[in-house]
Amino acid sequence: MSNFQKIPDESEQKDQQLWELAKARAGFKGHLTSYFVVISFLWIIWLISGSHLSERGIPWPVWPMLGWGIGLTFHFLGAYVYPKSNMVEKEYEKLKRDQQK
Repeated sequence: MSNFQKIPDESEQKDQQLWELAKARAGFKGHLTSYFVVISFLWIIWLISGSHLSERGIPWPVWPMLGWGIGLTFHFLGAYVYPKSNMVEKEYEKLKRDQQK
């Protein structure tokens, strides 16, 4: 048995980056689905309970919708707009340029 670990080559590293990105995006899609299911359920409870007939302000389901929506927005940004693999790659390239100077 060897005590040495195999160092992944560049193609395996790229595949690992794609795998991480795919996991982040799949996680976001699951998060989005649960958001819509739960928020819909809260609005249905609000309608059935008759709260909309007696209240004169902002309906209470708006608050969890906004709070959870903020988290969902950050999840989207991390999965689609600023994926970690791109940030790591940019930082690596910057360090390589700085080292060559």
